Amino acid sequence: MSLKSFSDYLLLEKNYSLLTVNAYASDLDDFSKFIKTEYDSNSVTEVNYSQIRSWIVYLVEKKISNRSINRKVSALNTYYKFLLKIGDIEINPLAKHKALKTSKKIQVPFSEKEITMVLDDFNFDNDFEGIRDKLIIELFYSTGIRRIELVELKLTSLDLHNKTLKVLGKRNKERIVPLLETVLITLKKYLNKRDELELIIDKDHLFLTKKGVKIYETLVYRIINDYFSVASSKVKKSPHILRHSFATHLLNQGADLNTVKELLGHSSLAATQVYTHNSIAELKKVHIKAHPRSKE
Repeated sequence: MSLKSFSDYLLLEKNYSLLTVNAYASDLDDFSKFIKTEYDSNSVTEVNYSQIRSWIVYLVEKKISNRSINRKVSALNTYYKFLLKIGDIEINPLAKHKALKTSKKIQVPFSEKEITMVLDDFNFDNDFEGIRDKLIIELFYSTGIRRIELVELKLTSLDLHNKTLKVLGKRNKERIVPLLETVLITLKKYLNKRDELELIIDKDHLFLTKKGVKIYETLVYRIINDYFSVASSKVKKSPHILRHSFATHLLNQGADLNTVKELLGHSSLAATQVYTHNSIAELKKVHIKAHPRSKE
């Protein structure tokens, strides 16, 4: 299976990130190997839906989650749509496929008290790593930035004069997010500590390790998990939960859904609405407490 033209299509025409393109390539490679092993075929253009179904069954039997299977099939479907577009096939074998049912996981955000405990009550070390870690937490909570977006931030992403941050989101879509004064204070401290590093290898990137190389996703996850383990008993303590907390707390305070959508970098309101369940619960409390016909 030649993926070069498909990868170029995703990168140049669809503006998919390199991370997404690599994930698609991996999924397609797995499918190609399955077809070779099970059907002794090297031609994915001649695959029928029955064979794809057998791959799905194989993935289910391997205990792969429905959500992950749907993502893999989506990658395959995108590939067949591409082949259809360039005329290599006449029928998309996945045209009538229905995604597997997935349970909607309700992500429980951190409470405002838990975030206050970490940012205000915790004594961060006054060295490079301590100030960097605090800035990472503040940025997640004050901007709703994604983990990969934070990792890829450049020094040129900062506009200290206008107090904004340029974020490169999904499909290389840029958005400008405002920076709070409290974040700017920590940011300036971090930049001073960053300048004091003995060696800086990845000069362009904002967030570095103490060895001067670009910070990586697993380290960012570990930072959030470690600090919030002190303040929260929630099972999941991750950068995404901080992003979720950012959206939920803004909505609880009356922020407009469209505004939150723009800050998060979502392409549609439907994506943002998953964060509204806690806000609705908050609205119910206010409604019951304030309405003159309410009986308590």
